[in-house]
Amino acid sequence: MGSDMKDIHAHEVMHMMLEQDGVFSRESLAQAIIKRFGADATFHSCSADNMDVHAVINFLETRGKFVARDDGFSTAQNKICNH
Repeated sequence: MGSDMKDIHAHEVMHMMLEQDGVFSRESLAQAIIKRFGADATFHSCSADNMDVHAVINFLETRGKFVARDDGFSTAQNKICNH
């Protein structure tokens, strides 16, 4: 593992979603995450670590961090815990 590996908090994915003010599908969110953070990035949260792109999407979904829309999902500032 090289020192250029990035370990990013899952909240950063939610912040990115808010910045882009977008509605995402699982695939478009995965592409946006890879574009922003890189294909080799790993993600962590308060309760999980070493997640890849698809694992962090699953994690956020199961934690209720996404807001369902007719054409996909988004997130909201009040879904991001501050700890």
